[in-house]
Amino acid sequence: MVQTRHWLAMLCVAFLTQTAIAAERGSVTNLPVPRYVSMKAAEGNVRRGPSLTHKIDWVFKHRNMPLELTAEFGNWRRVQDMDGAGGWMHYSLLSGMRTVVVQQDLLEILAQPDPKAQAVAKLEVGVIARLGKCLADWCRLNVDGRKGWALKSALWGVEADEIRE
Repeated sequence: MVQTRHWLAMLCVAFLTQTAIAAERGSVTNLPVPRYVSMKAAEGNVRRGPSLTHKIDWVFKHRNMPLELTAEFGNWRRVQDMDGAGGWMHYSLLSGMRTVVVQQDLLEILAQPDPKAQAVAKLEVGVIARLGKCLADWCRLNVDGRKGWALKSALWGVEADEIRE
């Protein structure tokens, strides 16, 4: 009897684990949800629901702006910006290219992922940079052809524990 309960408990845990893993994938793309994407278009309507019949609440107006994708429904993706503003956008307005927003004024990007390394540039708050490789605390950025490393904690659009090759 004890072994049967143990086996049933293990089976339930396995089922719940598989269900949790499935819930972390988009129902349309099977990609992780949430995840970061960027604006492919220069302008994009953000709607209350996933169809053209829903009211437009926002218009995002910045190509390459990073967005957090939190849900999928057909050709629609629920997204939000760094301030939490968002809603549903058509997938054709979005790109899988990763970008980040600088959150620290005059953030130095450095030649190496080392606080003692030479500064390559200084970035103002709000600058959008293309995201490259990320280590535990550092990410490689590309801003208008200038490449360097910045502290991950000064960026929005990348998870604190995210490692990228």
